[in-house]
Amino acid sequence: MLVLVTGGASCGKSEYAEKLIADSDIRPRIYIATMEAYDEESRLRVEKHRKARAGKEFETIECPCGLADVEVQKGSAVLLECLSNLTANECFGGEGMQGAGERILAGVDRLMGSCSLLVVVTNELFSDGRPYDGDLTRDYLLTLAGINRKLAARADRVYELVCGIPVIWKGAPK
Repeated sequence: MLVLVTGGASCGKSEYAEKLIADSDIRPRIYIATMEAYDEESRLRVEKHRKARAGKEFETIECPCGLADVEVQKGSAVLLECLSNLTANECFGGEGMQGAGERILAGVDRLMGSCSLLVVVTNELFSDGRPYDGDLTRDYLLTLAGINRKLAARADRVYELVCGIPVIWKGAPK
C-alpha cells in the first residue's frame, strides 16, 4: 500500500505519517531520512524528528540521495521523510536536475516492490500564490510537483494535513 501525506510547512504531516506507521501491525518499521543538516536550524529540525519517533520502533536509514539504492526488508513498513528534501538533494546534487524525478520514482517503485506499507511525506506547492525567481527554483518546484502528481495517481490513499487535521483526497479513511 502506498500512502501520500502532503501539506504546508509545520502542519503535522510528519506526526500523522508516523502515526499511520505506528498504528499498523507491520514490522519492521523503517524511517528513510532525507534531510542533510547543513546549519543549526536544520540540525535542530533533524533532532526534533528523532525525538518524535523515539520509542516507535523505527530503524533509521539516512538517504539524502540515491533512493533506488536503498534496500528494505520484505514486508516492512517504510516512512519516507521527506520528498521535498530528497528532490532538492537530487536536483542540486551530483547527478543534477536532469532525470531527478525519474530517479526518485524509480526509488519509490523499488521500495514498493519490497515493503507492505510505504508512507511518503511531501510538501504542498504553489499554494502560497507567490512567484519564485530563478530558473533553478522554478525547475526544482516543477520537478517536485510532477513527482507529487505521479505518486498521488499511484497512491492508495492521499491525505493533506491542514492545521493538523487530515483531509482525505483519495482512498478510504483510516
